[in-house]
Amino acid sequence: MSENKFTFVELDDFATEHIDAPHYSYWRSVFRKFLSSKLAIAMLILMVVIIALSFIQPIFSHYDFMDVTNINNFELRYNHPSLQHLFGTDKDGQDLFDVVWAGAKNSILISVLATFVTIVIGVIVGAVWGFSRAIDKIMVEVYNVVSNVPFLLIVMVLAFAFGAGFWNLLFAMTVTSWVGMAFYIRTQVMIIRDREYNLASQTLGTSTFGMIKNNVLPFLVSVIVMQIANMIPSFISTEVFLSYLGIGLKANVPSLGRTMSTYSSDIVNNGYLFWIPLAVLAAISISVFLVGQTLADASDPRTHNS
Repeated sequence: MSENKFTFVELDDFATEHIDAPHYSYWRSVFRKFLSSKLAIAMLILMVVIIALSFIQPIFSHYDFMDVTNINNFELRYNHPSLQHLFGTDKDGQDLFDVVWAGAKNSILISVLATFVTIVIGVIVGAVWGFSRAIDKIMVEVYNVVSNVPFLLIVMVLAFAFGAGFWNLLFAMTVTSWVGMAFYIRTQVMIIRDREYNLASQTLGTSTFGMIKNNVLPFLVSVIVMQIANMIPSFISTEVFLSYLGIGLKANVPSLGRTMSTYSSDIVNNGYLFWIPLAVLAAISISVFLVGQTLADASDPRTHNS
């Protein structure tokens, strides 16, 4: 009976070496995790639509911030939102739809550039700072000075000193913002640098640059993405606030802050002129933040199931 139930098989040396485990792809797992969130997908679609309208619509509208050719055409002035004018028109007869997207373009552009500059400088300096004890002594003092001065105060002083303008405002927003980012990266690097595999790599003669590139930065992907998600809305808010006060971009350069400042006097009788740009600003900030936070969470390998 037992001989019918069991069959002897030959030992296969190659089969014993085979590791029966599912193939793991980091980026495939990242996108699988990200796409599992319906809220993140909805916010991603909203973000793409806003960015597309901001950069494509002004090309066709040929919007001019200083154009007042329709100011004497009373039929075009203060038309409330309708199918003909989706966002309505202002006191000059200009279509608010054109005004908002032209302003959103500059607000998004300057915030993205400021974030890029801050991240690049902050990550590079922070990574070296975390490994070099000599640089650490100097940079800690620099950080202590910068961190005790309000960021908005620095930006306002520099904006007043250099005058209104796109590149002047970009410089004002990034001249010190990278220090905080560098300190954050420095802290993360110091946590990782003394792990066993880094000590072994250092013993084997791996250069500091090689350790930063191969052993440290890959573990900081989720941290960097999270910082980007926080910075873009923050820089948009800074630009809007300064432009609202009239010290950000030049008077002939549209932005969401300049738009809300221009129409703030109409908030009682024609509130749509103020609240629609504000709603677009909120949609940009919220969508970028939620997409970034979800992507940061998905970038963390500890959240992957396989």
